[in-house]
Amino acid sequence: MLELPNSFKEKYIELLGEKTADQLFKAMNQDSKKAFRVNTLKNQVKISYSLAKPVPEINHAYYGEISGEDPEWVAGYVYSQDPAAMFPAAISGVKPGDRVLDLCAAPGGKTTALGEQLKNKGLLVANEISSTRAKILRENIERWGISNALIINESPEKLTPVFPDYFDIILVDAPCSGEGMFRKNPEAIDYWSQDYVLVCQKRQETILNEAVKMLKPGGRLVYSTCTFSPEEDEKIVEWLINEYGFSILDTHIKNDHISVGRPKWANDDQNLKKTLRFWPQDGIGEGQFVAVLQKPGETQELVKKSKRKKKKQLALRLTKNDQEYVAQLLDKFNLPECLNDWRKKVLVRNDHVFVPAVSLPERVNLHVLNNGVELGILKKKRFEPGHQLAEVLGQVNQDRVIDLLTSEVYQEYLHGETVKVQSDLRGFVLVSYQKMIFSFGKIAGNQVLKNFYPKGLRK
Repeated sequence: MLELPNSFKEKYIELLGEKTADQLFKAMNQDSKKAFRVNTLKNQVKISYSLAKPVPEINHAYYGEISGEDPEWVAGYVYSQDPAAMFPAAISGVKPGDRVLDLCAAPGGKTTALGEQLKNKGLLVANEISSTRAKILRENIERWGISNALIINESPEKLTPVFPDYFDIILVDAPCSGEGMFRKNPEAIDYWSQDYVLVCQKRQETILNEAVKMLKPGGRLVYSTCTFSPEEDEKIVEWLINEYGFSILDTHIKNDHISVGRPKWANDDQNLKKTLRFWPQDGIGEGQFVAVLQKPGETQELVKKSKRKKKKQLALRLTKNDQEYVAQLLDKFNLPECLNDWRKKVLVRNDHVFVPAVSLPERVNLHVLNNGVELGILKKKRFEPGHQLAEVLGQVNQDRVIDLLTSEVYQEYLHGETVKVQSDLRGFVLVSYQKMIFSFGKIAGNQVLKNFYPKGLRK
């Protein structure tokens, strides 16, 4: 049994009434809901998980538990995510070609969903202030095979001067008091107090102050939390309306198991019923709040964009010889559309060869973890492909693939061991298990498959 603070229980008895509050408290002592999304960016193969119980209102999402050692996860075919947490990205309205910012992005559940909706067209900026969590964010984006992401490890105010009035859509899954996750992460209860709720509210306002500056006039702001607290939910939406003139958009989600915002918990604006609330007792997933808002002004390309002068780039173009080293490898594989024009875009910095998602001028002082697709590393008179390239190549059918034949061999490879194979192929190949590509390998003349699965990912 969760030991909920008395002040927490008293608060929600007053807000919800004794009957509904009791339903909430009982639901918080039940098992958490587990679910996963299936990646439509990847070349489709049969996965082993049951698709019999779809998550309502979410495409390609199903209830069930997955393992981090299964090929579906390792190769980026599925992402484990709380069902309620799937909704902010799903209702964002992102379409291919948009400029999208996920401002508080780690661990990447919402980011990968946004990237999937973009279909590798447009730009996805994924920012995370915590360096530890930003590393996990990068791993998940790479695994998902997203090619148009700029991954940044910064505070929001560092991004604002670089991207003024820039984004079509910004998602802010704000750090919050975490009430909606108590049954999943009981340790969060130890941090809870009404004072902490108010601290989170001020933090959310600070973050949103920066987000507003980066959103185009007419752009959409998706605001979400994993808390029940009106101070962090309806009252934040009320603040955005009063402070910046935002309007609430209809999510068009109508489902008996999904609740709506409570106008009486803010300024009694009936438009708050267009926001969504997820309660554990409703049976979708954990606690969640989400609102889609529109910034005032006309949606259009700003004039100042066309007047920007070109700045010196952080990275350099490849020499002709180095480009040929890269081509010798890439020409052996079938490239997805996002890499067809790699020769025109490819850059190199500190021997890392990449196709950028966006050009960043030299004056920009941001901690960039990854920009676009890292193709690999230039070494002396040769080119070694990178792990992200393997995950991106997994979007299309490939011929140079070694499919590991048994679970034992697959586990050996995940542990970083070399394996013996029977193949006429030599040199770099893609490695898969159950037809799911997850790594590069290199076959020597003795038919030993040298392991290129990254050391940091090995089990």
